[in-house]
Parts: sequence; C-alpha cells; structure tokens
Amino acid sequence: MKTDKKTKNELKCDKKEFKYDSIEELAKSKKSKNINDVHNDSLTTGERMADNLADFAGSWKFIIIFSCVLFVWIAANSIMLLFSSAFDPYPFILLNLILSCLAAIQAPVIMMSQNRQEKKDRIRAEHDYEINMKAEILIEELINKLATLEKKQDEIIINFNKTVYNVENKENGESK
Repeated sequence: MKTDKKTKNELKCDKKEFKYDSIEELAKSKKSKNINDVHNDSLTTGERMADNLADFAGSWKFIIIFSCVLFVWIAANSIMLLFSSAFDPYPFILLNLILSCLAAIQAPVIMMSQNRQEKKDRIRAEHDYEINMKAEILIEELINKLATLEKKQDEIIINFNKTVYNVENKENGESK
C-alpha cells in the first residue's frame, strides 16, 4: 500500500478537506497564520472605530478621566450655585441626560465589539481545527510509514537469520 499517493478525496476528515495531491504536499504546506491579521483585514472603518471606542471605554484611563470630569462638573456647578445661578443646579439633570445618552450609545458599540471578538474566536477555533487535522493526518501517515519500515526490518532480520542458519548448517555439514 503506497500511502504517499493518496488523492485529494482521501485527505478529508469531518467535512474539512485539505486541497493537496499528496501527503508530502500537505506536510510542506504552511497552515499557520496570524488570526489577528486575518480578522483585522476584514474590518471596516466603522468596526475599527467601534473596537477602539470599546477598548478605550473599558480601560482605567477612561474611568479616571470620566471620574475627573464628573467631579469637575459637580464641583463647578456647586461653586457657581453659591455665587450665582449654575448652568446645571443640584439634581444635575443635564449631567444625568448626558450620562444616559453616553450609556445608550456606548452599550451597542461595546456589544458590536464583542460580536466581532466572537467572530475572531470562531476564526481562531477553525484555524486550530485545521492545524490539528493536518497534524493528525501527518502523524497517522508517519505511523503507517513506521509500521511499513518495521515490517521490512522484520523481513530483513528473518532473511538474515535464515541465511546465517543455512551457512551454519552448511559449515556443520561440511565439517562432519
């Protein structure tokens, strides 16, 4: 059985087909790829902007800046209220409106970013599957080749032992 002459149809596993004519071609092919590059190449400008916003909104930098802005807003309005009328007096209705609008915009953007991360994870899982299938096929091929070599080695040893046995019998027969 020549395993190195497997056809494309024999290199199928679980609905996944490797498009190679032989095991050697499959072994030489490069299946590894940077999933980040594959994913980033398919992003639109809006998706990149959403990812950047989600990255920033989920950082300590954002929390610190946002806390400072809130503190300044409340402090400025409280101080202005002492001297004259503030632009957003105590219940801070304008601040609440701004915070609600920010949350209403930020939540879907973060969800879009999470959906893209999920898509990236699916691409990574598919890539891992392809790598694992390639490794499995190549390991199986190596096992088959080792078994073939072991059989040949056994045949050689048996033939060698027969030859040695025959030579010893001839020498014993001639010496009698």
